[in-house]
Amino acid sequence: MDAHTPSNQIKLPDGLLQRMSRMSTGSLSIQLFKRGIRNCFLAGLKPLNPAAARFAGTAFTMRLIPAREDIDNYDNLVPYPSDRNLQWKAVDAIGKDEVLVVDSRNDCNAASGGGILLTHMMTKGVAGIVTDGALRDGVEIAAMPFPAYARGINATTRLAGHHVADLQSPIACAGVPVYPGDVLVGDGDGVVVIPRYLAQEVADAAEQQDAMEQWLQQRIADGAPLYGTYPPNEQTRAQYEAWRQSQNQDTSSS
Repeated sequence: MDAHTPSNQIKLPDGLLQRMSRMSTGSLSIQLFKRGIRNCFLAGLKPLNPAAARFAGTAFTMRLIPAREDIDNYDNLVPYPSDRNLQWKAVDAIGKDEVLVVDSRNDCNAASGGGILLTHMMTKGVAGIVTDGALRDGVEIAAMPFPAYARGINATTRLAGHHVADLQSPIACAGVPVYPGDVLVGDGDGVVVIPRYLAQEVADAAEQQDAMEQWLQQRIADGAPLYGTYPPNEQTRAQYEAWRQSQNQDTSSS
């Protein structure tokens, strides 16, 4: 599969998202850079609950435009599915292991969502929510075991500032292109967007990079010189491989 294959035609291997949820956004970003993808990190977005920051999921996109007074009003919040309220249709349609990615135009003057909608998504197994705008009910969301990333907090309702223009179309979030079905991974540092066709390749490489860099960081902490240790030269790589094999032997014998 390649960049021209629609994301919804690419099946992710079983267990890949769970593996990726344990990887660092730093290593994933480096591996994307090596493959020519530079603009992949959603700069400026932070988890409301740092203890619930880690996630991996596939993008379900929502695009917001500025609200207009004669269209966006409280009467749109009807108690049944309606195209007048695409936000609630999205929250109802999004599925397990998907992440709601909201293009709020980097505008924090009104919220992109709040605690009740996030609770509904959490109970369905949704991976998380990411917006380059604001969320409301910040105190409640910060206490939820649910990954929620935003640029800020604003108690003002979405209708006061945003209109949901469409769902499941390509969007920009924090200046990064996001296509429906892309893979997003979050950790305490933020969120990275991975083209779906690269997900397994990048994950395999990032997993190896994370393991080596943990060992390299310990070497530096123990007083090893910078040059030759990071980035590792051939001698350091050989030492790492010997250490890794010894760890594998210890694990297999126990």
